[in-house]
Amino acid sequence: MPASPSTARAINDRLALGLLQSEGPLTANQLKQLTGLSRPSVADLVERLQGSGLITVVGEAGAQRRGPNARLYGIVADRAHLAALDVRTDSVSVVVTDLLGAVLAEASAPIGGDTATAVESALTLVESAAREGGARRLHTVGIGAPGLIDPATGDLHDTTSLPAWHRALVGALQERLGARVLVENETNLAARAEQRDGAAHDRDTFVLLWLGEGVGAAVVLDGALRRGASGGTGEIGFLPVPGTGGLPSATGCEGGFHSLACAAALLALGAEHGLVRPGMSAADVVRHAVQAREDAFLDAVADRVAIGAAAMAAILDPGCVVLGGEVGRAGGAALAARVEDRVTTMSPLPTEVRAGVLGGSAVSRGALLAAQDAARDELFGPPPGR
Repeated sequence: MPASPSTARAINDRLALGLLQSEGPLTANQLKQLTGLSRPSVADLVERLQGSGLITVVGEAGAQRRGPNARLYGIVADRAHLAALDVRTDSVSVVVTDLLGAVLAEASAPIGGDTATAVESALTLVESAAREGGARRLHTVGIGAPGLIDPATGDLHDTTSLPAWHRALVGALQERLGARVLVENETNLAARAEQRDGAAHDRDTFVLLWLGEGVGAAVVLDGALRRGASGGTGEIGFLPVPGTGGLPSATGCEGGFHSLACAAALLALGAEHGLVRPGMSAADVVRHAVQAREDAFLDAVADRVAIGAAAMAAILDPGCVVLGGEVGRAGGAALAARVEDRVTTMSPLPTEVRAGVLGGSAVSRGALLAAQDAARDELFGPPPGR
């Protein structure tokens, strides 16, 4: 059936707003060329979008042009303010942006104490960053956190390995800020960021293997993030592997792949190779090893990481594994090439291994992308078919 006039208008408006968001300010004539709409239709949608406060005239195109046809229309960036939170076990980082993603304020702080104290500290940090960025109200907040996210409710699972304030923070943000709050596993958000802006920009099927304080994996198949029945897809830290001297349990991943490839394990490995200096993190050690060409250490790290990468390749056949997190970025192409060589010997399935380019910032970037998409869907109207 043909679309009704109101549906057609909504589709056209959404199309124009999407172009203005991706391309930046455009003239009416440019909108006509890019959308394929008639001049009267473009004039109508420009009038509608201006009337709704979503777009405005932001300048003129070309020094030689004047008049209505030269007006540049752009999205009203301060129509909504967003926040992205990277919630770790003992700290929170927050970024406040406008609707187009321009950073207005950033802040981070260690978080500790009992649940009430920790939640209040995190709330104060977010509110302070919002004030600094000139945001009187936050429209949408995206949160990246470790742990399982229930795919049905979007809530963090209550697990013994995470501090209680993580779950309490979500409800407190909604109540205090009145904002829409979205929570996603940190590794899934990192994969979203690497696909949009990083190492997997040309892939619709890949696995991101997160190497940081903990280890995890995000699975993207045919362009869709896969969460599993309980939200646990990619909890590779619990994968039983040789060389750990034990087995993981339902309440802890010690003895699993986590014990081979987490930051603490790699730091201990670096100490065995005489590479650790006071104050160095695992990422520092790996970065130094790459620069100093400490091949024995990098080979040992690759031996460990390849076990997890090969397991994901054998089960999912993703064709590409991205080494994310601080350690993945620190290892760069040197570590990725070593891991790829080892996966090739362990699996008949062709698997390219790439280094992530966003490192630890991928979580915040992914949380911001989630907040932007959600705010856009609400303000611009859902895209056709949703």
